[in-house]
Amino acid sequence: MNILRRLPLSRLLLLCGLVVAIGIGITALAMAVGSGPTPPPKPLPEAVHDALAAPKVAGVSARIQFTNHLVEGANLASGSGASSQLASSPLLSGASGRLWIAADGRTRLELQSENGDSQLLYDGHTVSLYDASSNTLYRYTPQQSSTEGQDRSDSGPAQHHAIPTVQEIQEAIAHAAPNATFSGATPTDVAGQPAYTVRISPARNGGLIGGAELSWDAVHGVPLRAAIFSTTSSSPVIELAATEVSYGPVDSSTFNFTPPADAQLKEITPPSKNESSSAGQPEHDGSAPKLSTHGEGLDAIRVIEGQAKSADGKPTVSLPEGLPQTDINGATASELPTALGTLLSFERNGVRYLLVGSVTPGAIEAFARGL
Repeated sequence: MNILRRLPLSRLLLLCGLVVAIGIGITALAMAVGSGPTPPPKPLPEAVHDALAAPKVAGVSARIQFTNHLVEGANLASGSGASSQLASSPLLSGASGRLWIAADGRTRLELQSENGDSQLLYDGHTVSLYDASSNTLYRYTPQQSSTEGQDRSDSGPAQHHAIPTVQEIQEAIAHAAPNATFSGATPTDVAGQPAYTVRISPARNGGLIGGAELSWDAVHGVPLRAAIFSTTSSSPVIELAATEVSYGPVDSSTFNFTPPADAQLKEITPPSKNESSSAGQPEHDGSAPKLSTHGEGLDAIRVIEGQAKSADGKPTVSLPEGLPQTDINGATASELPTALGTLLSFERNGVRYLLVGSVTPGAIEAFARGL
């Protein structure tokens, strides 16, 4: 998908619509389809090209609905500490809210709840997430590679911002075909706007992920809805959809946000290349967290190994307290089953293990017992 690298950041943000971790870890969300106008049928490569080539909008302001069934049935509210805080967060319980995207890519997503609004902001350099339920500010600054800097300084605007042709998009879809299946561009309407929807599903090694959908404005090319599905339900697990949308400049003050003075700050720093390893390498020596991947595709199991306790006596990698527990070869493990996968954490011989995979609890427990 090298063709995406030639697009400006603002267009990529508009096309991908902040599906984060989500990313982050992340990126799904309730559909606001009404009885508005629908666009004419169009082949998927042509619909995608027209969206990318649409005239740049001066900004986007929208009311949105966020739906999250990811941890439904996990009984987090019955736990204590961080787990009960998670249960009350609109990031996990869902909420209505507002979204603003400026022409330069600055973004603010606001989710409203009785426990306070949660805010997701991107200023062009740093992603910040404030969770009012825990009064915590998470901050992540992606590292810019040297090649990215050269692209901006050495290549001309026309070359760097070239829109892929219909043929190039068709070739990219064909290249992805062994691993994913694509629906056509289905005409629909979202937030009263004529829109197209495409569904992408894993062709193999999909684990519990059944697919994802993206809907975009047929005229402006702006994403209006995104959703992620599991293999166990036809309803979205996570969905973010516009219910009202308007286009025009967004005042710069909209993107100003100051968290409470007593908010806890957590900097997100993913493992560097020299801190990660693949399966089969020597066992963890306790000096730094180690990431290993076992399997291929979306159903691969990823294992983070770190010292059980840091210098201040706190666990280095673990899940919130109060989660269901299970036995892993005599060690007590905390487990968080979700509709899209399972997280498992336990300690053994001074090492804390955190396992993540788009697999069932039984599958991840069986793998953990073999470590």
